[in-house]
Amino acid sequence: GLIFYDTKITVMNRVLNATVQRTADHAAPEITLDPLEIVGGEIRSSENSYFCQAARQLGCVPSSQLCVKLASGGDPTYAFNIRFTGEEVHGTSGSFRHFLWQVCKELQSSSLSLLLLCPSSAVNKNKGKYILAPSPITYAEEQLFHFFGQLLGIAIRADVPLPLDLLPSFWKTLVGEPLDPDVDLQEADILTYNYVKKFENISDETELEALCAEIASQHLATESPDCPNKPCCKFTYLSLSGEEVELCPRGRHIPVGWENKDVYAAAIRSLRMRELQTPECMTAVRAGLGSIIPLQLLTTLTPLEMELRTCGLPYINLEFLKAHTMYQVGLMETDQHIEFFWSALEMFTQEELCKFIKFACNQERIPFTCPCKDGGPDTAHVPPYPMKIAPPDGAAGT
Repeated sequence: GLIFYDTKITVMNRVLNATVQRTADHAAPEITLDPLEIVGGEIRSSENSYFCQAARQLGCVPSSQLCVKLASGGDPTYAFNIRFTGEEVHGTSGSFRHFLWQVCKELQSSSLSLLLLCPSSAVNKNKGKYILAPSPITYAEEQLFHFFGQLLGIAIRADVPLPLDLLPSFWKTLVGEPLDPDVDLQEADILTYNYVKKFENISDETELEALCAEIASQHLATESPDCPNKPCCKFTYLSLSGEEVELCPRGRHIPVGWENKDVYAAAIRSLRMRELQTPECMTAVRAGLGSIIPLQLLTTLTPLEMELRTCGLPYINLEFLKAHTMYQVGLMETDQHIEFFWSALEMFTQEELCKFIKFACNQERIPFTCPCKDGGPDTAHVPPYPMKIAPPDGAAGT
């Protein structure tokens, strides 16, 4: 926390360029995607998604082939090239960026089950934020989590921010920081947090009875075996995937009483914390990431810095964009139509600006820093920085 973000990124970029494994004399791996598989917006089965199509084809490419130098220059080097069946694309940049954008859309939809909408978003807290889906994983799912980790590394080397909205607990676990049992539980699942707090803050048995009665009215409790009319809770709770799980051996048969209510609350909290850390899934993600970038780099980054480096900022800073725009063939920033252009953009909402960036650069977010300010040998703006503004082709029209 004592080192400036820019300093860390400079070191990180040097390390990334020093750990290149695919040199210029090696051809880039190429994958072919069929856009018709995902036609109509709704993906009929997850195997047809761009994510799974790419994971299948890159599964047999050695990860060293994907370790390229940081993207720079007019036609940067990317980890792999993409062909779309039946479409002719000039250059490799547009299709690569479009692929990353589409894959992020798939990951944050119901077509793939790797990410789960955090329960708090149901009550408008952290709306639209995702966590890793916590469940025992099959070998095939482990491969997909591994590929997800690789994509994070590939995006870092390509300097293309991924439009992913993941909870801070994901980034904490990724960089190896412990989760906070209060803060992170509240962020991810505020209903469970409030439920646990109720049990922790009870001062006498009457309150406990009232609480069990309230829970019984929401169908979470059963009747006590000793007093048939007195409702009570058992040592079970719903997992994030919606299944009822026992919090201890034979939990279904153990009623919650005055003497064990704190044990019950602690058991629910530790169930959720375990689900947020998802060790099996996270191990696969980190293994994938580690095959593209050295994991030692993560020890210098805070969770927020890791998110900034991977996903950029979820909003567009128009001043930043203005400062990193190139004008070509006699155009000037002071030309009237250019001034009109910027004042039109100033009237856009953030949502419209993201759509404009997607239209101009084929990605929704712009990186957080630009190499031009370092004053080193690569001081030029780097794609997608130059948003290039050029005069129309041909002399027809004004």
